[in-house]
Amino acid sequence: MTIQKLDVLYTAVATAENGRDGRVSSDDGQLDVIVNPPKSMGGSGAGTNPEQLFAAGYSACFQGALGVVARQQKADISGSTVTAKVGFGKLEAGGFGLEVELVASIPNVDEATAKDLLEKAHQVCPYSNATRGNIKVELSVV
Repeated sequence: MTIQKLDVLYTAVATAENGRDGRVSSDDGQLDVIVNPPKSMGGSGAGTNPEQLFAAGYSACFQGALGVVARQQKADISGSTVTAKVGFGKLEAGGFGLEVELVASIPNVDEATAKDLLEKAHQVCPYSNATRGNIKVELSVV
């Protein structure tokens, strides 16, 4: 796979202290959160975790991509939502990995149109482009 050259428009900067059981903050002070493993992974669950942060970023980014595609197709996505479910687990080959399910609710279009919009947004979204071929990403409409 060839890595394409990117014309960078913005660079986000965040720093983690103490990994999955510490703190993450952005250089501009807009993000400053405590991170802890969830209780299901033996942690305190007192803070957020990297998977929740990834889910938040992916869902917001995908919703933005959906908006781009909808404007191009003149589709009404008002009232729509995108939920990202990020799974964390052990890989068969060793180490750990992620999987994602993106669930969209688009009340003002029929199911076929909604599915088409999701597929097209999946081609536009930077998170989808970054994960394509690396992790399982499922798209669904509710």
